[in-house]
Amino acid sequence: MDIVRRVHSMKETSRQVRAKGRRIGLVPTMGALHEGHLSLIRRMKEMADFVVVSVFVNPSQFGPGEDFEAYPRDLPRDADLCASLAVDVLFAPEEGDLYAEGACTWVEVEGLSSRLEGASRPGHFRGVATIVLKLLNAVQPHVAAFGQKDAQQAILLQRMARDLLLDVEIVVLPIVRGEDGVALSSRNVRLSAEERRAAAAIPRALRAAEAAIETGEREPAKVIEAARAVLEAESLLRVDYVDLVDTETLQPAASMEGERLLSVAVFAGRTRLIDNTVITV
Repeated sequence: MDIVRRVHSMKETSRQVRAKGRRIGLVPTMGALHEGHLSLIRRMKEMADFVVVSVFVNPSQFGPGEDFEAYPRDLPRDADLCASLAVDVLFAPEEGDLYAEGACTWVEVEGLSSRLEGASRPGHFRGVATIVLKLLNAVQPHVAAFGQKDAQQAILLQRMARDLLLDVEIVVLPIVRGEDGVALSSRNVRLSAEERRAAAAIPRALRAAEAAIETGEREPAKVIEAARAVLEAESLLRVDYVDLVDTETLQPAASMEGERLLSVAVFAGRTRLIDNTVITV
């Protein structure tokens, strides 16, 4: 496995790979790799001939007072994990290569950026869309994989790729969960034992909403309340939002007809966790 640190080197590698008619797959990450990331890599090994994993903790998607400095970083461990899965390139670019001095161009996906996570974290998705476009331009993949845990991000990036006529397939792969049902996240390592126990209420809340629908509930507000009640019963959790939205527009669901995204964000101590489930009635 090669470790590439410069954008120009990554572009040249991809140019050579494409010239040989090989299919490039990209798994963009912020590092601190866990089984969720590894599942994306394994799937990408099936979908592409040449797999690139990028590791970059992107400063522009963190707001003031968020956990940019505290975000877990362990590039040597990430490299070992990638090598064990026969990744072809670990792309760990320098910040100065991706954000040159004086850079003033940003990507905005209007509408989709302002709901859910966007409402709680203003500017977050401007940073996400911008860095992903930069990574796509550097790696030039045929396909890129993202996880369903970041459902809004995936919806937004698929729209960006479509609207900007990008020649890349954005695939979204299932959430990977721990034995307690908690969605795997790099931030989970910051949870205390008590906070981790409390976090298990998050998947229980999603299941409670699904159970309400299975027993005939069709009122979006009551489906939301079924999930919120479980979260609020756990004293160590602080609810940021519980929302039920249309999976295409991310607008609040007026009914349960069609495909709906139930999305939640909570704080367990100082650690913010997100999760979701897609519901089709």
